[in-house]
Amino acid sequence: MGTQDINPIHQHLGSTLANLVADRLEAMVVNGGLASGERLNEVALAAELGVSRGPVRESIRILERKGLVTVVANRGAFVRKVDVEDMVDLYRIRAAITGLACELAAERADPHTLAQLRALVASMGEAAEHERQDDYYELNLAFHQALVVSSGSARLQAINEQLVAQAHLFRRGSLTRVTDMRQSNEEHIQIVEAIAAGDGARANALGGRHVDAGRERFMQAAQPQTPAARD
Repeated sequence: MGTQDINPIHQHLGSTLANLVADRLEAMVVNGGLASGERLNEVALAAELGVSRGPVRESIRILERKGLVTVVANRGAFVRKVDVEDMVDLYRIRAAITGLACELAAERADPHTLAQLRALVASMGEAAEHERQDDYYELNLAFHQALVVSSGSARLQAINEQLVAQAHLFRRGSLTRVTDMRQSNEEHIQIVEAIAAGDGARANALGGRHVDAGRERFMQAAQPQTPAARD
C-alpha cells in the first residue's frame, strides 16, 4: 500500500481520520499483511499510510478495543495471537449471538431480506458445487452478516462484528472440503426456511446448532493429521 492510496484520507479530520486508518490496519491484519504476533511500528505505519503518528496511535487503540491488537506496557502494540482454544470460545459465543439474530430475523424479516438470504444461499450452493472454497468463504461471511443485520439490533451487529474480526486472526480453514460446504449450506437453507415461516424458536435453535457444527468442523480441521488420515 503506497502513500498515494491513502491521500484522500487527508480530507477527513480528528477521530474520523483515526477510524479510516484503523480500517486500513484491520484490513492488513485480516489479509495477513500484518502477521499474528507482529509488533505495530507507529513510525513505519504512519509513513506507509501517509499520515502522522497521532492517527496511527489512536487507530491502534480502536483495534485494541475490537480485540485485534494487544498493547503491552513498555513494549508496544502487537497483532493479537488467537489459538485453537480462543477460537472454540469465539464459536460458542457466536452460536448464542447467531441464534438470537435468527430469532429476531424471523420476527422482522421482509420479502427483500428473504430474497437476499436466498440469493446468498443459491450462490453458496454454486460455489460448493464447483469447489470454489474462497468464494464460498466470502459468501458465507456475507450470509451471516445479512442474518445479523436482519435482526434489526445495532448492538447485536456490533458484538458480532467484533467476534468475526477476531476469528479472522486464526486463518486455518474449516470449510475446505466440498462435503463440508454442502452440509453447511444445507444448514443455511433450513435457517432461511424457519425465518421465512416466522418460527423464531426454530430459527434460534437452527442458528445456534449451525455455528456449533462449524465449531466441530473447525476442531477437526485444526487437529494435526496422521499419515493415515492424509492418505
